[in-house]
Amino acid sequence: MAARAKKKARTGYMISAVASLYKIHPQTLRLYERAGLLKPSRSQGNTRLYTDEDLGRLEVILTLTREMGVNLAGIEIILNMREKMAEMQKQMEEFTRFVQEEMVRGLSSARESRARDAIVRLAPPRAIRVHK
Repeated sequence: MAARAKKKARTGYMISAVASLYKIHPQTLRLYERAGLLKPSRSQGNTRLYTDEDLGRLEVILTLTREMGVNLAGIEIILNMREKMAEMQKQMEEFTRFVQEEMVRGLSSARESRARDAIVRLAPPRAIRVHK
């Protein structure tokens, strides 16, 4: 079953299907690959296979070229910046999670030390139900 999942993960769209889907020439896809903008995987027969992630990246490239007139050098800079921003976002989320965990740990240890160091120990507060 693991081999089946691995095989499924490697499936992708062939260059002709991608070119047809996005109304571009296959040579354009090859150009994007030579420029380092796209990195499709290869089948055992050396056929380019584009994943959904590759297609998402292609859509960004086409938007930048078609709608914004950005050249290939500009696209490379923009894609690199997007990757760096995504990595920074991930690091910030990890740092925020770490700080939250440390705060919870700090509050817990502060409560424990307060209870331990108290002259008179008190039972934890209980909720009292009031009937009207």
